[in-house]
Amino acid sequence: MFLFLFLIFVLVPVVELSVLIRVGEVLGTWTTIGLCLFTAVVGASLVRSQGLSTLMQAQQKLARGESPGQEVIEGMMLAMAGIMLVIPGFVTDFMGLLLLTPFTRAPLARFILKRAQLRMVTPGQFGGMNGGFGQQGPFNQQNPFGRDPFDNHDGNTFEGDFERKQDEDRGLRSDKPDHQRKDDDWGRKDD
Repeated sequence: MFLFLFLIFVLVPVVELSVLIRVGEVLGTWTTIGLCLFTAVVGASLVRSQGLSTLMQAQQKLARGESPGQEVIEGMMLAMAGIMLVIPGFVTDFMGLLLLTPFTRAPLARFILKRAQLRMVTPGQFGGMNGGFGQQGPFNQQNPFGRDPFDNHDGNTFEGDFERKQDEDRGLRSDKPDHQRKDDDWGRKDD
């Protein structure tokens, strides 16, 4: 995890700066700034149009009763592409364009979906009928909450019984149906 954060927050900005400096030397400062602004504006509009088409595909799959798993992953990839295109720099713009283009986004989304699919869980593995809530889970972890939520011995639980009384038993008006009674009718006895 440390390596991943190091790459994101240290290595990527250093690479971006070096590429921006090189492009600025070749094309000039104002041309480089203009290209960065141009890619941000064009990228944002492309993300919007691609996002709408992905949303339409997801709605069509839901209407057919299918799971829109790939479309959800593609939507997340489009959000990442939008962030990468707005960040100034050409390396992040290139990575954003790879996530934005349907030719590269769809195969990558299928690959991620296959890797992320959940395996069938055996009963009792997560504390079903065979195992209790406080038993060890699938990763040999104890209950993360430390105790069974139904095992309450701290003295804050009161047990009791109740019974429902009819209106006639309480001496309330019962000549009107429930939907016609007003709030001031409750609690007054018939005259």
